[in-house]
Amino acid sequence: MALLALPAAAQVKSGSEFLSPGMARQQADETRNPGFFWVEQGEGLFSARPPQGQACIVCHAEPRQSLRGAATRYPQVDAASGKLLNLEGRIEQCRVERQTQPAFGHESAELLAMTAYIASLSRGLPMDVATDGAAKPFYEAGKAFFERRQGQLNLSCQQCHDGLVGQKLRGDTISHGAGTGYPAYRLEWNSVGSLHRRLRACSLGVRATQFDFGSPEYLALELYLAGRAKDLPVETPAIRR
Repeated sequence: MALLALPAAAQVKSGSEFLSPGMARQQADETRNPGFFWVEQGEGLFSARPPQGQACIVCHAEPRQSLRGAATRYPQVDAASGKLLNLEGRIEQCRVERQTQPAFGHESAELLAMTAYIASLSRGLPMDVATDGAAKPFYEAGKAFFERRQGQLNLSCQQCHDGLVGQKLRGDTISHGAGTGYPAYRLEWNSVGSLHRRLRACSLGVRATQFDFGSPEYLALELYLAGRAKDLPVETPAIRR
């Protein structure tokens, strides 16, 4: 079988490029995009003082300036621990270590809202994750995951998101798999969900192992997808089918 041609970085398109015109307009309109309900909730959580400890805004005053651009750099390697953290992981780290509060938990309403809010502060800015240095082993692991055939259907991420881009799958259009809109509002969920929720759905679709939210496998894949999406704008909260 011939090898699939890899798209050049400039050819990787945002998932928004594959939306219908109506959905694209709805995504761009904050008054019609349901994902902004989560953004508003996250803004409230950001300013709220927990029972013990300080509110996020005490350390991150004027978040529209101080945190604008932060989401473009995640996932990233934590200098202290050497672990790969996505934006959700950094929020949880701050909550536990600095606010001395219990973690929100993966896919909880609070963590989704907080992540959507902080990511939305970088809306329109280009992705710019580090894929070299300490991040390189994680990036290479994510690339290997993307290219590896998996599951009972013996399919790789690459076969769909490089080889079948633009074709239809159950009424949806196959994109390049950029995660620049997550947390995103998906019509099939009728809610906002994380990129890892979407990755788990893809694993299920090819009848492969579903890794845990925040697993090293999905974190590495998230970094690789973010590297592929370099210079594409953050679109959180995006709308997807």
